[in-house]
Amino acid sequence: MKQLLLILMLLTASSSALALDEINTTYFENVAIEGCEAVAYFTEQRAVEVSKKHETNYKDANWRFASAANLAAFQADPKRYAPQYGGYCAWAVSQNDTAGIDPTQFTVHDGKLYLNCSKKISARWKADKEAFINDTDRYWPQLLQN
Repeated sequence: MKQLLLILMLLTASSSALALDEINTTYFENVAIEGCEAVAYFTEQRAVEVSKKHETNYKDANWRFASAANLAAFQADPKRYAPQYGGYCAWAVSQNDTAGIDPTQFTVHDGKLYLNCSKKISARWKADKEAFINDTDRYWPQLLQN
């Protein structure tokens, strides 16, 4: 009976209650970029997995950093370092959808960070990123309300 009640509650929930979070985070710790740090994509051109030692909160998500200097850089200008489209797979957003990410699959283009869900999708993204960026910009941020 409890299961049936839960199912009915979920089916009648308003769409706003089911809206996506602005930032794609891990389920249990609410960590952005799967625990990788945003600044390293720009400074080291790679995904760097980090611990809780240097952490901040931005847009209701926890962001972690390898050093106090990188944490300070992010805090000074989070829009510069945060991934586009809330850290959801950029290619998926270009298809008017969302998907998780593989933090090792990324592109820094025109000073912005784009993340993708797989190596295959990342290759597709890189082959025509300008067109995909135009598409993603049409769908974002309204996609969050779907």
